[in-house]
Amino acid sequence: MPTLTIDGRAVEVPAGTKVIAAAEAAGIFIPRFCYHPALGSVGACRVCAVWFVDGPVKGLQMSCMVDAQEGMAVSTTHPEALDFRRHVIEWLMMNHPHDCPVCDEGGHCLLQEMTVSGGHSRRRYLGRKRTYRDQDLGPLVQHEMNRCIHCYRCRRFYQEFAGGRDLGALQLASRTYFGRFSDGPLESPFSGNLIDLCPTGVFTDKPARFKGRRWDFERARSICLECSLGCNTTVSARYGEVVRAEARPNPDVNGHFLCDRGRFGFEYANAPDRPRRARIGGQEVSVDEALDHAARRLAQFPPEAVAVVGSCCSSRETLEALCALCRDKGWRGPALFPTRAEQRAVCDAVAGLTPILRRSLTEVECADFALVVGADPLEEAPMLALALRQAWRKGAGVAVLDRRPLRLPFEWTGVPVEPRGLDAALASVLDAVTGRGAAEPELVPIAEALAASRNPVIVCGTAGVEASTPAAAAAAARELETARGRAGLFFLLPAANSFAAASMVGREGSWEALLEPLRAGALRAVLAVEADPVWPAPVSARLDLLVTLGFRLTPTAEQAQVFLPTATVFESGGTWVNQEGRAQRAEAAHRGGTPIVQTGSGGHPPRAFGSAAEGPGARASHALVVGLAAPSS
Repeated sequence: MPTLTIDGRAVEVPAGTKVIAAAEAAGIFIPRFCYHPALGSVGACRVCAVWFVDGPVKGLQMSCMVDAQEGMAVSTTHPEALDFRRHVIEWLMMNHPHDCPVCDEGGHCLLQEMTVSGGHSRRRYLGRKRTYRDQDLGPLVQHEMNRCIHCYRCRRFYQEFAGGRDLGALQLASRTYFGRFSDGPLESPFSGNLIDLCPTGVFTDKPARFKGRRWDFERARSICLECSLGCNTTVSARYGEVVRAEARPNPDVNGHFLCDRGRFGFEYANAPDRPRRARIGGQEVSVDEALDHAARRLAQFPPEAVAVVGSCCSSRETLEALCALCRDKGWRGPALFPTRAEQRAVCDAVAGLTPILRRSLTEVECADFALVVGADPLEEAPMLALALRQAWRKGAGVAVLDRRPLRLPFEWTGVPVEPRGLDAALASVLDAVTGRGAAEPELVPIAEALAASRNPVIVCGTAGVEASTPAAAAAAARELETARGRAGLFFLLPAANSFAAASMVGREGSWEALLEPLRAGALRAVLAVEADPVWPAPVSARLDLLVTLGFRLTPTAEQAQVFLPTATVFESGGTWVNQEGRAQRAEAAHRGGTPIVQTGSGGHPPRAFGSAAEGPGARASHALVVGLAAPSS
């Protein structure tokens, strides 16, 4: 590992590390526009210039293009480097519209920061500026091409990293245009990352447009709950409304990026029809009154006549509270999974993930062959598809055993297999790899590629497959690891907290298991917590009491005799365990309550202080479950 000196600080870095990254490891920030840790170097902006004082490289060089080498002495504050960067920034600003007062990037704009730090306080260029026509890129991304400085980050991510083809670089030289051939929504499911990547505000968050500056928001670290991967996010809220979500870098989970579902999927928290008031029958009451009424009514039934239904999307705190409530009261449940087959599949997946076999998203990117069994990565967990693409870009092969016509952002081999045939197909491939037998003809190419691999990973789904398939995938991964010395296992689980749910309730307690006592009349009361069980409707006609806790207007909530509103992850926070068993904490971004834009006050709180300000209304679901343990008196 080479050791070099940067601004008098010695730093040791792995071979192949660029000087700009080595400086960052030493706590020194070198200006950059085109360089990004996930995209690497391209040398387009020329603003990362430094002066090489001593060593194998001398003079003015771009720090993103030079590998760190033993004995290098680098100065980031050399007068010639500072003067060069100052001139580059001025050239980049020559055609800029200087529209900072109305730009949503203002306050967290890299170009703005570099311009100020470069010592520029006035505009000297008085000539005609280059201008472009902006495009309509759909409902998610706003296009303002006149702010572009040609750093190429957008094209490199969209085409090279994510595999999109409908946006790129058009025209030449100083007239280069980053957009589409014609107006239209961006087709990539990762298009929202252009918002985070762009250093100047060419691509900004369209739903959050003009809703505030960075310093106006309440911001908190959060977790995406749209699938089981647990991608890290930063959530911004203002005036009781979630305004935007951004990718929060985590090298072990989602890296620097986020899929569009996770970025823009928070509108349920702001929905105008979101139930925000407690109800008994059809009458609105206080939360305490409804909580006390529900606790008293539930206590009137024999324990075996009461069931608790939960959701694998709920926080770990809520799941633990439900389990404790059932233990203390002797109630049935908690039932957390829709079907017995899904519950068994997830439990087998959790049991099969040993420390040696389990793989993170980042480790999937390092695999040299991936066998996907009964899963649709782009639909079930888009960031997994992006990780598989990075493995493919490094030369890995990807094969899929599934009956569905899948779509992936890279070349892959597919063999259509029905769910009931997945176990046999997996066994056939493994027999050929281990020499026990020959693979079926259509599986021979997959078996050959797997046999040639040195770091394979098996990706297995748990929804829409036979209950035995996850166990078969785990057994195959163990055998590969024993035979080859290295193999990985990656399960896609149905919901954000399926791992924790399976660990807590085991193989018993699905919604399906409650159907028989419901039909027989043995089940008289149900407590549904953030769940909408798919049962023969109307459920309330078969029950004496239906108590529902939730933040969505579901059919179950509409039928409930007692309804209690719960806070979302953005208001209560909590802990979720992702598909690899990684526990992650989400923080509350704001206190909740009806957004001001929905209260009739307009887009701003009342100018005069008073007692009319609305409180949060909803409480964390685990706190309400604890409150149900006993009536107040």
